[in-house]
Amino acid sequence: MQNERKDEKAILKKLGIDQLNEMQNVARSSILNHSEVVLLSPTGTGKTLAFLLPIISTLDRQLNEVQVLILAPSRELAIQIEQVTREMGSGFKANAIYGGRPIAKDRIDLATPPAILIGTPGRIADHIRRGTVSFDFVKTLVLDEFDKSLEIGFSEDMEKIIDGLSSIEKKVLTSATQKIEIPDFAEIYDPEVLNFLDQKGKQLQIQQVIAPNKDKLETLVKLLRHLGKSNGIIFCNFKDTIQFVSDHLYDEGIDHGCFYGGLEQQERERALIKFRNGTDRLLIATDLAARGIDVPEMDFIIHYQLPLKKEEFVHRNGRTARMHQEGTAYVLKWEGQELPDFIQDVEIIEPQPKKINLAREWETLFISGGRKDKISKGDIAGLFFKQGNLQRDELGMIELKRDCAFVSVPYKKASSLAKALNNTRLKKKKVRINILS
Repeated sequence: MQNERKDEKAILKKLGIDQLNEMQNVARSSILNHSEVVLLSPTGTGKTLAFLLPIISTLDRQLNEVQVLILAPSRELAIQIEQVTREMGSGFKANAIYGGRPIAKDRIDLATPPAILIGTPGRIADHIRRGTVSFDFVKTLVLDEFDKSLEIGFSEDMEKIIDGLSSIEKKVLTSATQKIEIPDFAEIYDPEVLNFLDQKGKQLQIQQVIAPNKDKLETLVKLLRHLGKSNGIIFCNFKDTIQFVSDHLYDEGIDHGCFYGGLEQQERERALIKFRNGTDRLLIATDLAARGIDVPEMDFIIHYQLPLKKEEFVHRNGRTARMHQEGTAYVLKWEGQELPDFIQDVEIIEPQPKKINLAREWETLFISGGRKDKISKGDIAGLFFKQGNLQRDELGMIELKRDCAFVSVPYKKASSLAKALNNTRLKKKKVRINILS
């Protein structure tokens, strides 16, 4: 137990976390001491770390097989869990596999089995059919955001996967939703249920903005200029609406990113990277961004189009006022529009737009080298400080991937930096550096 605590302290130090929150502490103890745990906690409260910490402490370092299987409903969530696992620096191999990624890449990763395998149910089931992965030594199963997996049609794949797990000793199910129904095939009989859903909400304000016409575009611009240089998501119901809103914001000189299911996987990943590192302060998105993605603390969200269900309203709102932070959800409606029953008695405000430039202040540079090339974040920082002549406060977030990296730098210096640093060497590799389109 003492060694476990020592390892935990080292992990938290690497993550820059002073201490676990209440939910994480309770979850840690419960997962260590119970074979079936259902963790209910709002989006953004740290559920990934809550289940990874106790699970990693039970892994066998001498066993070169998959020991933990984590199923996630989306590619973005699978990638996020993989990223958190690696940032913990536990020494255990972790890989994420998901639809839209070449099977050949999966095979390379699975040739040396990861201790922790993360994946979408469809892709994991595909590998079971192909016989490319063994689950004979998997003792822990995590169904992260399991209700979302069921909602989007992964029931059959999940049932097939669970039926094939013969050595399971521990199951952890997580959700950000109160209304949950655990399917019979999960074989959960006497779970320890940890419900933290009611502990959030005091920090969230919901306000209503009324537009004089149906398209609401001018009112949206007024609201964004009222909010100034803040971070937020504008939620729409359809990708065609996203394009409509996006075109208008560009015409108004308001930079932003877009995120929806119709984009290629690489486009979606890069939209999130730019949002995380501050290149884009705004993200126009469908409900795909309502949960299960790794995004920064946000000051607000805007319901440009109202969701059809109460659950989606709650999940959208959950992207702001996370943990102990404050945030505001704005309901944007036109004068003749009726609000649904789940949105009532909301304060009406009149935006007071500021004369402010909402154009981009940061830019993202792409680097064609990553972890597999033995490149570290320190190597990248050193290159930009020494050869790029950047000051400490001019180097933004660095995201290091297996075969590439992304760095945020001041917008006005991005072109000159890309030109000066392109085709330079990082470790032993000559790398391309250019502006991420």
